[in-house]
Amino acid sequence: MRRFPSMSMQIRTLDETFALARLPPTAAVPDWVGGRDLIAVVRTRDELSIVCRADTVPENVLECERGFRGLGIVGTLDFGITNVIAGLTAPLAAAGIPIFNISTYDTDYILVRDDKLAAAKAALAAAGYTID
Repeated sequence: MRRFPSMSMQIRTLDETFALARLPPTAAVPDWVGGRDLIAVVRTRDELSIVCRADTVPENVLECERGFRGLGIVGTLDFGITNVIAGLTAPLAAAGIPIFNISTYDTDYILVRDDKLAAAKAALAAAGYTID
């Protein structure tokens, strides 16, 4: 296993503002789920979680947190690299910035509240990441 090399990793800021919605576990994936930068739909026996562009989520969705911005590692990560999430979250935790993490087959994303975006980018830059 190879350790995650933060010094050589570039992080980009996603253009869209996101919402995190929670629906009942038996709900169908709604047709309002939309976005270009990132969409995540995860079903468990307890819930249907949706991350998508904030302006696509209807106001009547009761369990919904809005106002998140996304940061993503540029490129494809090898499955043998370790400490990817720890490398991203440790500097953010030290700066007191809560996150919502999403991993895909290729890479990893961190969502932070819009008002914490500048501080998150500064904390990651100080930890050695290249920020767009």
